Amino acid sequence: MHKILFVCLGNICRSPAAEGVFTHLVRESGLDQNFQIDSCGITGFHAGEMADIRMRDHADRRGVELASISRKFALEDFKKFDLIIAMDNRNFKDLYELDHSKEYREKIVMFCDYCETRPEKEVPDPYYGGADGFEEVLDIVEDASKGLLKSLSV
Repeated sequence: MHKILFVCLGNICRSPAAEGVFTHLVRESGLDQNFQIDSCGITGFHAGEMADIRMRDHADRRGVELASISRKFALEDFKKFDLIIAMDNRNFKDLYELDHSKEYREKIVMFCDYCETRPEKEVPDPYYGGADGFEEVLDIVEDASKGLLKSLSV
């Protein structure tokens, strides 16, 4: 069983998109029983909220449901998950800083490291932008999700 946690700042745009897209790919591949997939935010500003409606609408147009409810990263997540996947460098750094014991650092990775065709190193935050930003995030997330699934299915 692969236990995957996607992390962004507020858990309403990027990490719910990653959770939804990756879950969609896993289901399409018939590998549901092999994965536990979740997402969270470094902050709890949006805890209890659904993903941003704009992100949900853009994902829905691609046939991907974003059903997660925002939550804040908890220190227990270090023990619970095999991979803790940061959307950008700031999230990565924040996760490193939360790992006071330095015991879990090998679990913390960058999502874009799994991209197969896209050149981005980070998933940009679309929150303050327009529709193009949400589409770009989904394009990056789809590419990285395919690479992640391939890396875990070998």
